[in-house]
Amino acid sequence: MTTAAKLAFVQGANHVILFDGVCKLCHAWSRFIIRFDKAQKFKLAAVQSKEGAALMSYYQLQAADTPKDQYKTMYYLEDGQVYEKSTAFIRIMAAMPYPWRLLSVFRVIPRCIRDGGYNIIATYRYAIFGKYSQCTLPEPDHEQRLLRFDEN
Repeated sequence: MTTAAKLAFVQGANHVILFDGVCKLCHAWSRFIIRFDKAQKFKLAAVQSKEGAALMSYYQLQAADTPKDQYKTMYYLEDGQVYEKSTAFIRIMAAMPYPWRLLSVFRVIPRCIRDGGYNIIATYRYAIFGKYSQCTLPEPDHEQRLLRFDEN
């Protein structure tokens, strides 16, 4: 199956968050999204999953030989556009329900400053929050929120 054929599963999933599945902070972030996104607007994929890896490859987001435990950013795919770092966070928050969408006010801060703060957190997230030895399995009630190849 070609990459393009595999990516047919993205049809209809206009809000996809790619996150580091072994990062405990990122895992907490994905649980936050699932909990507060009552409209179920977002689909999630760990970059270590086959779906996440296919999207990373298709959008050329990271070199193919990059080790799976060296992801430095979250990616947000919105209607075919790719956003990363603080811009991804702000766009996700803007699409969340009240009161979370208020956090999108941070877009007034210049991106170089926002991304600088994001980079600091990304660099030290394993040291501060820890990491799993492998990508964790989703909780049963979260399964439908994950992006899967077999979706239409």
